[in-house]
Amino acid sequence: QEAMKYLAKKHPTVVCLCGSTKFKQAFIDANFRETMAGNIVLSVGFFSHADKEVLNVTEEQKKALDELHFQKIEACDEVLVLNVGGYIGWSTRNEINHAIQLRKRIRYLEPPAPLTC
Repeated sequence: QEAMKYLAKKHPTVVCLCGSTKFKQAFIDANFRETMAGNIVLSVGFFSHADKEVLNVTEEQKKALDELHFQKIEACDEVLVLNVGGYIGWSTRNEINHAIQLRKRIRYLEPPAPLTC
């Protein structure tokens, strides 16, 4: 009963998960937490780094998947960056920059490291 009141939001927040796909468990955990909080979760379709032994993705497919993820960022209300151990790679940095340009709310799994000049 208690969980159902969280899941029954009239206008749920749409959250897009961003981060390195080598952190598969972090995506799974965040998807669960955000869903149980009553949010709609947009995530990666698969884990190209964590599952690279069983997945073969071409460069052309990777570019198309990156574009699809940018469209998920455009469709969301906020971005949740899964910066496990503070790690933010090149692709995730591009996704954060895209979210900033779109003025999306951004949350981090862990406090981000301060930027240095």
